[in-house]
Amino acid sequence: MSWDGASYATPPACVLGKECLMRGSSVGNAAPEPIGGGRQTRWSKRLAGQVAVLIMVNAMVDTVIAGPLIVLSEMLDHFGTDEAAWLNASAMLAGAMWAPLLGKAADIYGKRKILGGTLLVSCAGALVCLVAPNLSVFIFGRLLQGAAVASFFLAVALIRDICGPRIGMTVVGIVTSGSAILGIATPALFVLMADAYGYRSVFVLSAAVAFAMAICVRTLLPESQIRTPGRLDIAGAVLLGGGMATVLSYVSLGPDFGWFAAGPLTLLAAGIAVLAAWFRQSGRVPEPLVDLRTLGRPLVVTLLLVILGTGSYQSMLQLIGIIKDVSPDQGLGYGIAEQGPVALLFAAPSLGIMIGGPLAGALATRFGPASTLAAGAALGMVGTFGMFLGVSQLYVAVVFAFMLGLTAGALVTSGFNMAGVLAPAERQGSVTSMVMVMIAIGSVVMNFVGTAVLKSTQVVVGGSTENSGTGVSSYIGVGLGAFLAAAVLAVILVRMRRGADVPPAPASSVSVALSD
Repeated sequence: MSWDGASYATPPACVLGKECLMRGSSVGNAAPEPIGGGRQTRWSKRLAGQVAVLIMVNAMVDTVIAGPLIVLSEMLDHFGTDEAAWLNASAMLAGAMWAPLLGKAADIYGKRKILGGTLLVSCAGALVCLVAPNLSVFIFGRLLQGAAVASFFLAVALIRDICGPRIGMTVVGIVTSGSAILGIATPALFVLMADAYGYRSVFVLSAAVAFAMAICVRTLLPESQIRTPGRLDIAGAVLLGGGMATVLSYVSLGPDFGWFAAGPLTLLAAGIAVLAAWFRQSGRVPEPLVDLRTLGRPLVVTLLLVILGTGSYQSMLQLIGIIKDVSPDQGLGYGIAEQGPVALLFAAPSLGIMIGGPLAGALATRFGPASTLAAGAALGMVGTFGMFLGVSQLYVAVVFAFMLGLTAGALVTSGFNMAGVLAPAERQGSVTSMVMVMIAIGSVVMNFVGTAVLKSTQVVVGGSTENSGTGVSSYIGVGLGAFLAAAVLAVILVRMRRGADVPPAPASSVSVALSD
């Protein structure tokens, strides 16, 4: 049984059950149970402090994802490997594996409790990476660190408990994009630390920030009083995570060993078999990790749009990292080295995210998150198309990198807001976790696909193997195609949700005082 986006007011009885009625939980359009005196409908000092904590939590996620990228070459040299994609993607992949389990646990045990736990697990993972004697132990540490990726969507789920619907959409944009402010400056900090103390200093910082944020979450944020009685589907988590990891291993190894070689094909077949087993298992248990029976069409379209749009954006960031050190004098048809300060290429997307997220959240209160998703997809098409010129002209690349940052901010904020609109209060953790899974999978898949395109079109110049201009153009073409598909899905979603997404203005009778 499922409910459509326009009729999400009455979730299936098997999902909520009589327990929800016994504890007085609201269903449908009524406000959920108050937390700490009621959901806030206007800004206050208390809300500002809570938002600041959640922004810092997301900034900690950046130390997990972005920090190691800055010292990637040092890590490759230290471990004697060229598997950059796995060092890069392992934490994000782990986030995709962790997210459904943690989302379900948050609905059952409380969002604040699970958020604090994920931060401590991430802290432990950073310490494992710090002392890892070999690549296998290091990747294990990165898989533990990946739990922090789940804290991103848990922060969003907490916002839904803390804030009323209208202000909540704007706050989601601020929290999901606010860490970009720090993202403008932190790369320089990471470089200075790595130069002075080696690549391990990045993991020292990550562990320290994760531990500090766990304390702040425990002491400064309220616990959700909205709970969904149930049990965790551990078997489903193992099957889903194992299946995704195995399929993505095929995508990773295919370019090196051949897409139709026995080893990669065995991985692909095994991954598909495990995912099929998860699909069968999820239909048999009463409380599956991801309840496929409750996925309405608007939510499915939203998830597909997010995976295509955010994945393409991440692949463009990877491309920027590739072209920044290539000189136009090499005659490859691309390259922006020695044209100016390449640091602008990394600052521009962060600035775009910082603006795009809050702007999309504010506009969603007026036009609905489906419309802001569509706007984000359209911006992504323009920004990606512009990279055809940007790969050989630095300042053109900066302009379109900024536009892609606007895209990322809009897509992430609007994706979470759309999921929040479609999900009842009792399933906010589970549904928002699915958005995080799509972001993680999209990022991993598109990065691997882009790497495969480049490897398959390499040329030998002056005795060294280089990425060809054809490969770079094809890489951009793949990203543009993904954004085009996302734009088509966005148009479909807007038509489905026309007039249904804009939350009502808060009544004065339920307003919360501005000051504490």
